[in-house]
Amino acid sequence: MPKLWNETIEIHRRAVHDAILDTAATLVAGDGLLSVTMSQIAEKTGIGRATLYKYFPSVEAILFAWHRRQIAQHLVHLATVRDQAGGARERLEAVLEAYALITRERHGHHDCDLVALLHRDKEVARAQQQLRDMIRDLLAEAARAGELRNDVSPDELASYCLHALTAASSMRSKAAVHRLVAVTLAGLRPLQPFQVR
Repeated sequence: MPKLWNETIEIHRRAVHDAILDTAATLVAGDGLLSVTMSQIAEKTGIGRATLYKYFPSVEAILFAWHRRQIAQHLVHLATVRDQAGGARERLEAVLEAYALITRERHGHHDCDLVALLHRDKEVARAQQQLRDMIRDLLAEAARAGELRNDVSPDELASYCLHALTAASSMRSKAAVHRLVAVTLAGLRPLQPFQVR
């Protein structure tokens, strides 16, 4: 087959794949996880059920693929934010801020059944490790530069940051998220020698 034909087919398949993911996510957000069927997804996407089954075997498989795409987009966004910031501390602050905002945004879009389903996917653990590694590396770099405390390992501080920022999921405003990030960063400041007055 000619190369152009193959590229055209691949572009079409990618478009159908993405449309299936987007449609399923919209249906789940509107109707709840337990209400969505393969027939609904096929109809709303504008494809036949047989075509849908060529792409995915079940609603669960579609949602896992959608979630993996979301995670990949978030990780790319965090890497971009990191790479656009200045020094080590600024890069860390930018990543923590972006992560906290993502956490806040995600919370409002998922029901409990969906969250429970998606966190059974093994890809979630891999992505969480990538995020933890990114933050750990930023913490280590900032500590070496003397900008952050160095009396606690970067691994432990990465856990502290990630656990602290899960609170962003319940924040009602971006301003509250910014304050949470500021409090989290305050816990990372280098220790000052105790001074007697």
